[in-house]
Amino acid sequence: MFCSFVELVCWKSALQHTDCRQKRTSARLKGQALYCSKFLSSNRSSAFISFSGFRRDSAPILQFRLKKARSRFLVVCEDKREFDYDVAIIGAGVGGHGAAMHAVANGLKTCIFEAHEIGGTCVNRGCVPSKALLSSSRRIRELSDRQHLRSLGVDVANVSVDRQAVADHAQGLANRIQRNLGNSLKALGVEVIHSRAKCKSSQVVELANGETISAKDIILAPGSVPFVPPGIEVDDKTVFTSDHALKLEWIPSWIAIIGSGYIGLEFSDVYSSLGAEVTFVEALPNLIPGFDPEISRVANRLLIQDRPIEYYTHSLATKIVPGKPVHVVLSDAHTKMTSRELQVDAVLVATGRKPNTQNIGLETFGEELARGGFIPTNEYMQVMKGDQVIPHIYCIGDANGKMMLAHAASMQGISAIENIMGNRHRVNHRAIPAACFTHPEIAYVGLTEPQAKEEASQHGFKLEKSVAYFRANSKALAEMEGEGMAKILFNRETGELLGCHMIGIHASDLIQEAANAIANHTSVYDLSYCVHTHPTLSEVLDEAFKDARRKTLSRTTSSSRV
Repeated sequence: MFCSFVELVCWKSALQHTDCRQKRTSARLKGQALYCSKFLSSNRSSAFISFSGFRRDSAPILQFRLKKARSRFLVVCEDKREFDYDVAIIGAGVGGHGAAMHAVANGLKTCIFEAHEIGGTCVNRGCVPSKALLSSSRRIRELSDRQHLRSLGVDVANVSVDRQAVADHAQGLANRIQRNLGNSLKALGVEVIHSRAKCKSSQVVELANGETISAKDIILAPGSVPFVPPGIEVDDKTVFTSDHALKLEWIPSWIAIIGSGYIGLEFSDVYSSLGAEVTFVEALPNLIPGFDPEISRVANRLLIQDRPIEYYTHSLATKIVPGKPVHVVLSDAHTKMTSRELQVDAVLVATGRKPNTQNIGLETFGEELARGGFIPTNEYMQVMKGDQVIPHIYCIGDANGKMMLAHAASMQGISAIENIMGNRHRVNHRAIPAACFTHPEIAYVGLTEPQAKEEASQHGFKLEKSVAYFRANSKALAEMEGEGMAKILFNRETGELLGCHMIGIHASDLIQEAANAIANHTSVYDLSYCVHTHPTLSEVLDEAFKDARRKTLSRTTSSSRV
């Protein structure tokens, strides 16, 4: 019961004099007495209304406006309808797992549906097993570089590779983490339901066997699947996507990789270390699209030109026929005319991913959602139909297309739960870092240089750039890993960090400092006065921050310095 009740208001009387706009599902209050507390407003222009037995922490919210006085009343009441669960989550990938963990931590009765494996793409067919393969390939590459090892005073004889052991390491890691995720859900009281599920309405989920389960709110977290362009035939033997490549069933002598984004780059690192010849086919004019252009140029030199890798840019793989050999037809991206034909041992299709939104009941909410593509979602993770919110339905992760990264999905899941509880929360996607785990690694957060220039032009501020190099870092030189650079982009007047881009040893770990700085709005001037351990790789960013301080005399945002 809420405190400070001062007067009695009849529900029927309030209903006669107000317009009601329902924010969330209400209980049937007609005929019940409501108690009005004026603690929210001293002038009585607004009031807080409750009734006996309501729960403030999870109550639905209604808004009333008194027609005569035009006063606004905020009404909080408990939903008396019975639901099986407070939250039902469709998809137990990293995003669904993060949402479920946050839900139970906040006292919400939660269930999660998974038709396949706990952990989704990331754990079973993506981030986790690919990192295991990359870990093995990095060691193979290092041990095979005898000149590099000799310069460190190490001499290694012949290096052999056990393909099956490498594949088993990747699969074993995925299995172990999958079990850990499942155990963590069960330990906290999340009911894991192993079934395909789809929305029958905004508060009812239908299982594969026809059984239905109700929930106050539903979170869609179906993830994504590999995108295969038209004209490419996949047989999962000689022509396959990243899902199948992670099994590493064989090592082709010559493999063509369609697409040079982060998936293609990581697999080129794996296959080239294992002795395969690699040919990239990229539809865009330049390799390694999507990264900052300056970083892409350095990555091209370190990851492509310095290795036995050939490539064709501005080329489309318009036809791929599995077999021995695989027949590949390439066409000019502009003219669509056939430019060349290749015969290779295998083809990896790494042309990105598409949302896995079929058969999850989107047609329930309208044809525009059911036609495919990403699920339209607002900044609060609520599913939208045009410019209208569909009540009680949220979408997180790859399926909403905001940022197709596992850790972004996890944060979106937490955000969805916050919004379900009535705490308005938005994810700052600019502060979410990304990484490509090649050797050396690529990592970034925030805006690329072209994006930052455009923002500077639109908002009328001066963009500044600062660069530091791994070859000037003592720890990198001790490791004999001096290739690479880090650059930061910032607002010269305010010191606001707009973006950070790196290529070099352990870049995926180093980027977190910049990500936290963007999230906390820490200026580059304040960062330049932070102490970094010597000798460590973190001093690469330290030097970039200090270079930023040297480039300007502005002190407007550095009040925290002593």
